Amino acid sequence: MRKIKGLWKLLFGRTTLLAVFLLLQVAMLVGGFALLDKYVFVFNYILGFVSLLVLLYILNARQNSSFKLTWLMLIIFLPLFGISFYLFTRVQPGTRFISRRIDQLLEQQEPYLAQDQEVLRRMEKQSPQQAGLAKYIHDYGKYPTYLNTQVTYFPLGEDKFRELVRQLEQAKEFIFMEYFIVDKGFMWDTVLEILTRKVREGVEVRFMYDGTCSLTLLPPNYPQKLQQRGINCKVFSRILPFLSTHQNNRDHRKVVVIDGHTAFTGGINLADEYINEIERFGHWKDTAVMVKGEAVRSFTLMFLQMWDIYESEPTPIGKYMRYEFPPREPELSSECAPEDSLENSRASEASGGYVIPYGDSPLDRESVGERVYMDILYSAESYVHIMTPYLILDEEMVESMIYAVKRGVEVKIIMPHIPDKLYAYLLARTYYPELIDAGVEIYEYTPGFVHAKVFTSDDKKAVVGTINLDFRSLYLHFEDAVYMYGNPEICVIEEDFQATLEKCQIITMEDCRNYNVFKKILGRLLRLVAPLM
Repeated sequence: MRKIKGLWKLLFGRTTLLAVFLLLQVAMLVGGFALLDKYVFVFNYILGFVSLLVLLYILNARQNSSFKLTWLMLIIFLPLFGISFYLFTRVQPGTRFISRRIDQLLEQQEPYLAQDQEVLRRMEKQSPQQAGLAKYIHDYGKYPTYLNTQVTYFPLGEDKFRELVRQLEQAKEFIFMEYFIVDKGFMWDTVLEILTRKVREGVEVRFMYDGTCSLTLLPPNYPQKLQQRGINCKVFSRILPFLSTHQNNRDHRKVVVIDGHTAFTGGINLADEYINEIERFGHWKDTAVMVKGEAVRSFTLMFLQMWDIYESEPTPIGKYMRYEFPPREPELSSECAPEDSLENSRASEASGGYVIPYGDSPLDRESVGERVYMDILYSAESYVHIMTPYLILDEEMVESMIYAVKRGVEVKIIMPHIPDKLYAYLLARTYYPELIDAGVEIYEYTPGFVHAKVFTSDDKKAVVGTINLDFRSLYLHFEDAVYMYGNPEICVIEEDFQATLEKCQIITMEDCRNYNVFKKILGRLLRLVAPLM
């Protein structure tokens, strides 16, 4: 069945389109002279002139330099292919509509996303640098900083799933769910049964999933099937045959909001491999967080932004903002305590530190997800520890890691040992020598696949969310994450990193030199088009 799904995705995805454009290029080169005879030179001059115009446009565009370099190279060496593919990816009528619509919805939500200035003043007294980052996330990502928030970290998908079931069972008013992948099996069947029952109890349920699911995982009429159960369901940007690049900006978020006071996010989708109910790529290591308190407001608004894109009338926000949280004084956690103290702090209802849930849109020309990661690297004093399934980086991210090491900061990255995508792993291996030579320590999780997206630093800062270290997450997808500063759960996250590290093997320069020559060459070739992968 998976082979059939894979074939279907191949036939109706970007791969087929790339092949068509390449065949056009070959046809021009091989058959052009025979078909056009003396007019082939005129055609080449016209193509050269068009190429020059497109190149000038790309050079002056507001775009990451890695993308520019890739497009320039393609158009110079394969002009017909490069121009065709570039125009195909740029001419996306729906994208401009979505961008304008999100701007309108953000304007409507502005009163609910206003920053409490007293919170920011407190933060500035404790750390001007952190206050600056918080201001940036609010001004350019539109999401405020909160106190009065409790965070719980889950080191495995199984842990998050158990708590998710418990919280869904307690829902009284509404449940919002937004996922990138939904696949039939034990995990989804369990959630679906609860949602169906909750609808009968009078709970409002809204469920949204990305259109990639409709290609291989769920039937096209699946939203109608859920509607019959009373579940209000939507598909974000359904993929059309041969036009998947037309909808290149996927909804990669994983968000759950329950009654406005509890939210979940992280890397875990609704499929059995994420909770190790079935085995794919060895043991699946994934992470998530549960947020309770004021910061849940941002997740509620984040969900409603995506839900209302194609609605003629936006959802009345006030009815979902009724939950009141008693004020509490922030208690910053300055360093990690012994394990027993951590358990005590987790068991208590006291919130600590600052919490910033934030979304990242590919349509606002502001790479908030990458900027937050880079801010952690540039401001770190002792260490930065990272878990990521992919390592496909632009020059800015590479330099920020190397500069951190040069300042004496310990930078460690945990990667999968058994990859889910061979091309992504081969690309990641091309970054290993440069980073390892600079002093970055890279480890691979030998039991299987790491799908976690985690940053921790200095026992003070952490990020858990959906944002991978690759071009698609950092520039092309809708993403979300939670930034924590001075929260006691940061030490639990770091403790999990250290426990995971014990199951990893370190990658050395000798390992890089001895790596399969063919795979090294293939990885280097793929790196030529890495921003387009």
